[in-house]
Formats: sequence, C-alpha cells, structure tokens
Amino acid sequence: MTFGRRTFLATGGLAGLFLALPRAIAGALGYPRALQGPMLGAPGPNHLTVWVRASGAFEVALEIATDREFRHLVQTASGVASSAEDLCVTLRAEGLQPDTQYWYRLRYDGHEDRFQFVPHRARTAPAGAAAFRIAFGSCCRIQYDPDQRIWNTVRALEPDMFLWLGDNIYADSDQSSAITDLYARGRVVPSLEPLLRSVPQLATWDDHDFGYNDSDGLSPYKAESLELFKRFWANPSYGERDNPGVYCKQHYGGVDFFILDGRYHRDPTDRPDDAGKTMLGARQKAWLKRELKASAAPFKVLAIGGGWSSAENEEGGDSWAVFMAERNEIFDFIRDEAIGGVVCISGDSHMGELNCIPRSAQGGYDIYDFCSSPLAQLPAAKHTRQAPEVRVRDVWTRSVNVGLMRFDLTAETPTLTYTLHDDLGEAVWDPLVLTPDDLVNGARTWDSKSDPVELQRLERFRRGGGYYGFDPPEGWPDAPYTDAE
Repeated sequence: MTFGRRTFLATGGLAGLFLALPRAIAGALGYPRALQGPMLGAPGPNHLTVWVRASGAFEVALEIATDREFRHLVQTASGVASSAEDLCVTLRAEGLQPDTQYWYRLRYDGHEDRFQFVPHRARTAPAGAAAFRIAFGSCCRIQYDPDQRIWNTVRALEPDMFLWLGDNIYADSDQSSAITDLYARGRVVPSLEPLLRSVPQLATWDDHDFGYNDSDGLSPYKAESLELFKRFWANPSYGERDNPGVYCKQHYGGVDFFILDGRYHRDPTDRPDDAGKTMLGARQKAWLKRELKASAAPFKVLAIGGGWSSAENEEGGDSWAVFMAERNEIFDFIRDEAIGGVVCISGDSHMGELNCIPRSAQGGYDIYDFCSSPLAQLPAAKHTRQAPEVRVRDVWTRSVNVGLMRFDLTAETPTLTYTLHDDLGEAVWDPLVLTPDDLVNGARTWDSKSDPVELQRLERFRRGGGYYGFDPPEGWPDAPYTDAE
C-alpha cells in the first residue's frame, strides 16, 4: 500500500486533532488501574488513609461506604498521580466513625480498576481504650523468598496494625530506580497483598532500605532515600518541619507508639561511644523526650530497627549496643521523669529475641526489648557469641517469625501480652505478660519473668563460664556410656 500526499496530510490532521482533544476524552484511552496497592496507611478514629500507585498520571478517587454494594457512600477523597512522585498517591478520607467497619474502592481517571472489581474492607481505630493486636517484623528480602509464606500467618493472627521495623526491602543501592523497583516488587507478593489492603501499615527503616549495609547519616544519598520512603509509605508524619527523617508518633487504642529513625542522623558506629555519639540526632532525641513526658498512655512502645540490649556489642555491630551512652541517657530520662509503661520493639538481628535491660537496681524499672526478625530472610545464629543484659526467653533461629503484641486496656488491670510466632503460626515461647505496675520506678521483674534455664545460663556467664555451656539434667549419669558398658 502506498500513501499519497493527501493521505499523509489527512492522517497528520487526525493526529493533531487527537492531541487537541480535552484531557477527559483522551483519558478514556487505555486501562487506568493500580500498579501496586491499595495499602492502608496511618489509622485514626475518624479517618482512613489509603496508598496506591497508579498506572498513569491521572486523578485517583477514594470512595468509602458502609456496605460492600456502595449504596451508602459516606466519604470521598481524591488526588492526582504524577510522574514526579512515581505515580504514588496517598488519600485520606475524614469524617468517619470510630471503631467502625467500612468498605472502600478506588477509581482511576473515573474508571474502576478492571483487575480489582471487589471492594476492600477497613476499620477505623477505636476512639479510646481498647483491646487490640499489633504485629511487627523486619528483614523482608524478596530476592531470598519471593513467596513469603509468613504473611499467611500474619493474616491468621488478625492484627489491627502492622509495624515494619526496617530492612523492609534490600535495595543496597544509591539509585532511585533500583529502590523504586524493590518497593514495587514487594507490594505485589500474593500472600502480602490481602494484609496490605485490610490492615494499616506503618514503617521505619534500617540500613538496607536507607542505603547500603551499615550506612549512617553521612550517606550522600539520604535525602533521596527519604523522598522515596515517603512516596511508598503512608505514615502519619515524617520527622519534623525543620528536621527530616521518618520518625513519628501513632496513637492507637490508648497506646502511644513512637516510631524512631535510627539512620538519617546516625553517627558512624566506629566513633567512641561517649556522650557526643548519637543514633537519633539531637532534634529527634529532644522530640522523643518531649513526647514521652507528655504521654498519658499506660503503655508506650519505642520502635526502631536495631536491638536495644547490649547483645550486639561486637565488631560489626550497629545496634544500640554500640550507642550505649545515648541509650542510657534515654533510659535515665525515663527514670528521672518517672515515665512509666515504656517497652521496646526492634528487628534486624535475623533472630527472634526477648531480652531485658534491668534498670530497677538503678531506681528505674526493667525495660523489655521484643525483637522479631526475619520475615523473609535467612535466620542467623549470632546468639552463640552474644550476651545481652538478660535473655528472658531463648533465641529463636529455626524459622522466619513475626512478633505479636496483644493489648487489653479494657480490663481492670491493663495488660500487654507478647508472643513470637513461626511461619506455621505456632507461638515459639511462653507469653510474656506485662502490666503498668511492672513498668514503674522500683519494680523489679526481670528475674521473675525470665525462663529458669535462661537464669541458669546467665549465672554461669557471670561466673566466667560460657553462656551456652551444657547443663546436665537431673539424673544424668556422671560419665557418658561407653561401648564396654
């Protein structure tokens, strides 16, 4: 077939006509949809937050209803996806009722997503003291485990919120395209998608999603990493107006959660561990002290990537164990200001841990550190060369795992119950149960709440022996059997 001059002019004119069409008509072309998401973000009694990454630069609308058929539409919100934000949009619908189930759906340039016709369910946060569950974990490496069966367990545990405690992706890159690709791949894991769509997700980061392994505040790429983090998560806030970072505070069901940033302002780990060395930076630390002092919650949860105990005080360690001066400064502040109810959660270690920092002998109270790691990564056995202040339970290295905190603030005595679960859902230890009375100055609990075998190991270690030396059980023969016997 040949084209004459008139044909060429005609087709050229048609092309020009299409370019001149209104955006509303041109937008009808193709299949506007979600590339990743939706994902629920920061919760509240009167709002729902929804994150999504769209397939193009167009308007994304959120619709909230009280029924799955959307006969009773109650709220809407909208925003525009842009290439400058990697097409990520976070929408917030206000004016909702506390502790109420809603249905939500998204429209893309006015269209339903042809691949997500079924609406999604969400629940607003309670307005006051409640009984609820918070799951958490760290170290999720899609290169190691693309299936991530652990999310089936997490969904079965029915948490009301999930906290990501760092190494949420293993980008280990200074290229924004590589970091974006890992975030995107992580959002389409089939076992994870139902959890993202139904349970609010909050996050901090650690070295592998902040930058490279053991990276710190000297990283020249940290500002760009922060912008990417903010695009792909939907936290309630990010740092302060004049102090960047990912730290924030979330209130839920009567409990305050302080999600800390241990990377953006961190000093190099090889600096001397004195009063001048910081993991949080002066401004974040001042924010934490101020917010802790103002909190009236019976439980206050400090969440960060690296462990709070002294366990990783070794070459190559980058947890609080090599920032002990600042850690103790924070714990001294908690004691001196009589701030009760503080517990800690952490990740990174590739082991499930339940440790305690005894502070009762110094006039404070014993502070517990619940560590869940990994979600999708190879477990490690670093505990054989490490010794925290107190191991409350034996370490868990046999499988991936997830931590669960169950709060009941409706009872006469509020409780926090902590368990760790393997990828089949089994609790790997006896629960640890704490009340506000356990977390006030002068309360000594570490020995009464620790497993007896861990107390025996600790005593042997304090006498100069190996922590994991062999303890013969009662009735064990004096000498091993030989072939002659």
